[in-house]
Amino acid sequence: MTSLELGPLLRHVGTTTATIWVETSARCTVEVLGSSAPTFEVCGQHYALVTVDGLQPGTCRAYEVRLDGEVVWPLEGASTPPSYLRTRREAGDEERLRVVFGSCRYPPTDDPELEASLGIDALDAFATRLMDEVAEADDPAEVLPDTVCLLGDQVYADELTPRTERWIRSRRDPDSPDGPGLEIADYGEYAHLYSESWTDRELRWLLSTVPTAMIFDDHDVRDDWNTSQTWRDQMAAQPWWPQRIRAGLASYWVYQHLGNLDPETRNADPLYRKVLEADGDVYDLLADFAGRADAEVGEPTGVRWSYRWDLGRTRLLMIDSRCARVLNAQDRLMINDHSFAWIAENATSEGDVDHLLLGSSIPWLMPPAVSHVQSLDELAAARGSKLAESVRQAVDLEHWPAFRTSFDRLADLVRGIASGPSAPATVCVLSGDVHHSYAAEARYPSPTRSRVYQLTCSPVRNGVPWFMEYVFALGWWRRLSGVLGRVAKVAGLDDPPLSWSTVGGPWFGNAVSTLEVSGTDARLRVERSGARGGLEAIAELPLT
Repeated sequence: MTSLELGPLLRHVGTTTATIWVETSARCTVEVLGSSAPTFEVCGQHYALVTVDGLQPGTCRAYEVRLDGEVVWPLEGASTPPSYLRTRREAGDEERLRVVFGSCRYPPTDDPELEASLGIDALDAFATRLMDEVAEADDPAEVLPDTVCLLGDQVYADELTPRTERWIRSRRDPDSPDGPGLEIADYGEYAHLYSESWTDRELRWLLSTVPTAMIFDDHDVRDDWNTSQTWRDQMAAQPWWPQRIRAGLASYWVYQHLGNLDPETRNADPLYRKVLEADGDVYDLLADFAGRADAEVGEPTGVRWSYRWDLGRTRLLMIDSRCARVLNAQDRLMINDHSFAWIAENATSEGDVDHLLLGSSIPWLMPPAVSHVQSLDELAAARGSKLAESVRQAVDLEHWPAFRTSFDRLADLVRGIASGPSAPATVCVLSGDVHHSYAAEARYPSPTRSRVYQLTCSPVRNGVPWFMEYVFALGWWRRLSGVLGRVAKVAGLDDPPLSWSTVGGPWFGNAVSTLEVSGTDARLRVERSGARGGLEAIAELPLT
């Protein structure tokens, strides 16, 4: 009997459609609520995306997954609530919306010492609490969040668990001089990472029930991925890198990207059509695509990994801030012109919204002192300083301020949106990556109609060296920021086109955040996992 290996994952959900992603043990037909799809094969792994259509807006119903007619989900004997599929309301309907977000989730391990150092998984604790709430609710729709946004580092391809290290040693020699050592080498090893990360009971149920939007960050491929052209040159010199980058992007396309797309966009994708039409394993197709996507970094037009979700009168634009970069010294950009034009068009098109959410795995507004340091380092590296390049890679000076042209460009775009006649109540940039959480409010020289925020939540489960807590706290110190701002001006950098200050945090520890909106009102809740499990609210901030 064919078995369900991973999933189901509830991915893009519209008013009348929903996408369910699964991985199975063999070729089969997958059925959900009367809709079905055949699997496709990649390196011996089998996958399907089922588009359930003909649904009614604003409805919630439990669902099962069948493989060749046999029910495989819910798992037999599982002590979890049913998995639910809840469609969006029509855009004109009054609604409350809850978006849960965070990043940087290191998977469960079998090492007690490592487990103790990593602490309680905040997303796992959130899922455990939600299961209890759903089980007790008369109407599950009342307690279910509308979306989970995973803002990068869903897997760690370069920081493996002891269990995965042992598994790799059982299949290849990690000491080979032509290999990546104890890092991920190929597609099969990436598939193992996703299985390790997404099979724990509580998280698996959460992903089956709440629509999940995802975007990659560096550890999904490798630390400092696309930090600079120097970094790319260094990696290109490694004999194992071509296979690694192709496997990384191909697996991301399968496990994360496809489910981000609405059915119309996905079905119009030429690669997806070729995959569905192919007879047999399609890895060569995906590897060729992944190689081209990597080669197009720095080109004016490249593969667009960014995407859009409309959540009633709230719009989410998830921005690729890793693979859309231009890295030559003459025209260094976080987002190439083609992708930025798409962001600008979709941020302002097709009617008014009450809230605009820009998802970027790495923060736009850093602590001001850190922001100045990143811009200064970029300037020094552009002037040929090898030390600046070394520091950039060593301490991760690679966020939006380290791409100062793009930082200013995004500031100008947000100002135009926030000042226009159809300005939303809030413009919020949701980010992760930096292993601490904070909320900062932006202010422009001329007041805007929208409130503008940077909302950062990281890690879901990981650590930060103790001394970095002091570094990030000092980064908000106005006196230090003022000194570094004057240094930047003397060095030839213009003042940033806006100012910002923290309205909450920085907070440290494993956390998840929830942005809750109702009409034009918005609030942020930050919850941190405790030593004994569970979540404690550490901040409740009104944003309007």
